[in-house]
Amino acid sequence: MKEEYDFSKAEQGKFYRPLDELEIPVYLDKDVGEFFCRKAAERDIDLKKVVDTILRKEMDLLRAIG
Repeated sequence: MKEEYDFSKAEQGKFYRPLDELEIPVYLDKDVGEFFCRKAAERDIDLKKVVDTILRKEMDLLRAIG
């Protein structure tokens, strides 16, 4: 390590990203991903929309049962 660093041209917050803008990647098992990719392609819609729709329905179900 250097004894001294020059931060005179540094930009504060340059790489800061608020948590509400952070997208968390979700990794599906290969067979699950292939299945939903196929279904999305059949309906000509985005994979994200298919997965979001399914997860929202699951959320509603879980809320209904407590």
